[in-house]
Amino acid sequence: MSSLLTAASTMLCPHGGTVLAVPGSNRASAGGPILRVSDTTTIAGCAFAPGGVPSPCVTVQWTAPAGRVRHGGDPVLTEASVGLCLAATQAPQGSVQIAATQARVSGQ
Repeated sequence: MSSLLTAASTMLCPHGGTVLAVPGSNRASAGGPILRVSDTTTIAGCAFAPGGVPSPCVTVQWTAPAGRVRHGGDPVLTEASVGLCLAATQAPQGSVQIAATQARVSGQ
């Protein structure tokens, strides 16, 4: 079982940008509102500039949420979930790096 991601979880893009999550519901909490695949996740502070051309990560597309656990009808996100960081052009830039989460509640 994997720990759930919450609004208090620390997540980064591969280039050090901070992933900011805006939970659509605060009815379920585990140290912060639990994140779902449908919640808005943006990235701030990405400095990716291949060849000197800025192409920062700006958003996350979650591709592998929890399979069994749902909140409000949507799958929740766990530390095993896969999030793909995308540039403004929707070009994939790499996977979300989960640096810290809570350990009180877990799910599959």
